[in-house]
Amino acid sequence: MLKDRLFSSAILLSLVGLLLWLDARFPPLGVHGLWLVPLLLLLAVGTANDMVRLFQGANRLVNKPATLVATALIPLAACIPYGWELASQTYPADCPVGRVGWMAIGAVLAIGCLLLVEMSQYGRGPAGATERLQAGVFVAAYVGIPMSLLVAVRNLEGANPNWGLAALISLIAVTKSSDAGAYFTGQLLGRHKLIPRLSPGKTWEGSIGGVCFSVAVAYGCVHWLFPALTETATTPPPWWGPLIFGIACALSGMLGDLAESLIKRDTGAKDSGSMLPGLGGVWDVTDSLIAASAPGFLCLAGGLAGS
Repeated sequence: MLKDRLFSSAILLSLVGLLLWLDARFPPLGVHGLWLVPLLLLLAVGTANDMVRLFQGANRLVNKPATLVATALIPLAACIPYGWELASQTYPADCPVGRVGWMAIGAVLAIGCLLLVEMSQYGRGPAGATERLQAGVFVAAYVGIPMSLLVAVRNLEGANPNWGLAALISLIAVTKSSDAGAYFTGQLLGRHKLIPRLSPGKTWEGSIGGVCFSVAVAYGCVHWLFPALTETATTPPPWWGPLIFGIACALSGMLGDLAESLIKRDTGAKDSGSMLPGLGGVWDVTDSLIAASAPGFLCLAGGLAGS
């Protein structure tokens, strides 16, 4: 089990590392962030697919094709500002929508897509339009909006465009280090169960270890990763900035993990998927990132990692 987990993690990290390196060194047409869009869509649609599979396995009503399309629409909408940059233009700073606002427009489009599908099929297929809409909107919003926030993190620009890349890497590293820290600390020291009804394997000791790991990684990213990637002097954050950043990402990431456990228990499933041996499904990779994207974005935009 651990061997498969480490192997899948190594493959996934290699792919992510390659795309991040390409994004930093060889941005297509000078547009930073484009290399990461296919990975973003793969994670978003893969997570939505895992959730739909759980719902269908529990005989819940959900329209799979429409839900997957609706989920993809939201992060795609967040990437619309790249169109200006591909046309060698600067995205207007005074645009009322801004950059973050596009995800709200994408969410509205996603809901509209789901409604149009149900309206076009009403009376010609099985009943349950309301239930399918509820499931589809929940999946699209739960997955699509947080994934769009990762685009917003990449678009944060401090001293240079690579500041946003450092911010994105830091958010991922700080959040996922909590997963790893909680797992290994729990294996070594875990005695007291955290929420055994939802996740029997999680312990208080593991959770504390996960938070400590995240805080340590946050300080490392702020003091070494940002200067290394930007290659310029950055304004350091207050000493407590990485502390808040690490705690926020760790605790919200744990909440995301427990949210996945809630859905799995409620649908009677043991695993969310089997695409990644040792890790499970795509949702097992994105669960913590989905929950940590908003707190992490706020911490980074608020200067807790410097500027």
